[in-house]
Amino acid sequence: MKKNAELVIVFITRPRRPRARLDSAKRACPWIFIFSLILFNITGAFAESPQVTIYNGGFGVIKERFNLELKKGENEVRFTDITAHMEPESIILRDIKKPDSVLILEQNYESDPLSEGLLLMKNEGKEIMFEIQNPKTGEKEIKKAKIIRSGYVPHQSAYGRYGQEYYVQQQAMAYGGAGTPIVEMDGKIMFNLPGRPVFENLDPGNFLKPTLLWQLWADKSGTHDMEISYISGGMKWEATYNAVAPAEGNVMNIIGWVTLDNQSGKEFKDANVKLMAGDVRKVSPEGMGIRRDKASKSIAGAPPAVTEKEFAEYHLYTLDRRTTLRDREIKQVEFIRADNVTAERLYVYDGTKIGERYQYWDYSSIRNNAEYGTECNPKVWVMMEFKNSKENNLGMPLPKGKVKLYQRDEDGRNEFIGEDVIDHTPKDETIRLYIGNAFDIVGERRRTNYRIDNSHDWCDESFEITVRNHKKEEITVRVVEHLYRWINWDITAKTDEFKKIDSRTIEFPVKVPKNGEKKITYSVHYSW
Repeated sequence: MKKNAELVIVFITRPRRPRARLDSAKRACPWIFIFSLILFNITGAFAESPQVTIYNGGFGVIKERFNLELKKGENEVRFTDITAHMEPESIILRDIKKPDSVLILEQNYESDPLSEGLLLMKNEGKEIMFEIQNPKTGEKEIKKAKIIRSGYVPHQSAYGRYGQEYYVQQQAMAYGGAGTPIVEMDGKIMFNLPGRPVFENLDPGNFLKPTLLWQLWADKSGTHDMEISYISGGMKWEATYNAVAPAEGNVMNIIGWVTLDNQSGKEFKDANVKLMAGDVRKVSPEGMGIRRDKASKSIAGAPPAVTEKEFAEYHLYTLDRRTTLRDREIKQVEFIRADNVTAERLYVYDGTKIGERYQYWDYSSIRNNAEYGTECNPKVWVMMEFKNSKENNLGMPLPKGKVKLYQRDEDGRNEFIGEDVIDHTPKDETIRLYIGNAFDIVGERRRTNYRIDNSHDWCDESFEITVRNHKKEEITVRVVEHLYRWINWDITAKTDEFKKIDSRTIEFPVKVPKNGEKKITYSVHYSW
């Protein structure tokens, strides 16, 4: 009966193509087929679609339900429908109807599936058959050889899930000397396999895929409605955005995509998928049943593809239709579409260029060095700025991701003009994108005066900044200056008004005429 019970578990935990599996079982053993078919119809396959929550940190939480036939008392169960990168210590197994009716007495995680290398390791010190090619006749023949060392390195996920590279290397040495086998054949030693190994019958204890071995205790015999949840690596998601601006004007259209990457070693059929955005350290797999709060904008009455809701200190995005996540598949889903988003194009000139040799200088060294801060950066940055608000046709918390910007040419084509990365951005916050350097705008910064009096603890410095505009229209440039000599400063002279950005940064917003230039001068007095 033990073999039958294992057969039933295989049917339960791998429900894909049940007809083909039943036909195969029927041909193998008719009476086992009848018995297992009865149990299969009683217990059924998975009661619900799997639930998958994927996090920014490259892991996911899996939750699935299934039926399990158990006898009263202790049961041995082999469970194979798991990912290849699961964290076994994160497993939560419970009976849905009566949580304390089934307990895990013992759990073993076999993460190194059956392979040729693993079988070679298990036959170290033994003789096995090899299919080799006779060098004289060219015909294949079977010969015996002794496995001195297999050279097999255990599956890295079994030992390196926590980044313990040193431990992995030690295991590699213990299990085979950096992957080099040693075989004895006809009294000779060779450091490779002489041919294709041929093994005896398969040991029932071997595993074809990552497997959980459970010793379960049940308070009664019969069918138990079970739920398993666990954390698994090999899963990630990211947001990407495409922003398209017209040939003229200050509005743009934004389309957001979520890209799902499943490298977990398991397929999730018709899964309910959620995406957690935020800097999560560790999250309990419980509390996943979150419903719709705000929805992304839809087209022509179509249902939104993704909905969003605040969850704890993070934001949870739910795909509103089930989807199949195949192993080693990358899937994309549109989650936001916003039209007529008002955006402002900014030109920013930060003319200070600090060389790497000054990286670790202290304040005393900086203020006493006459050459510090005299190098000039001629580039003027181009930026796009918009507010993530409902009034601006947005207002949905935007997850971290890369933004690609396009501008529509006069012939209607979209031309790529730059890209940047935004961080997790709450609603009603301002987003500023750096898209590159201006071609027709040039900056120049030079120092005109420098005096220091260490006996009276003061320093004076003056600069002239010039912005030249070769465009056919007037522009506004934000000229940024860093007061780096010391924290106590006072602007003693200036040609233009400035804004104090922080304790050591000021900004001159100036207009530069078309095909013209604008000069700014200022003097600063430091004291310490």
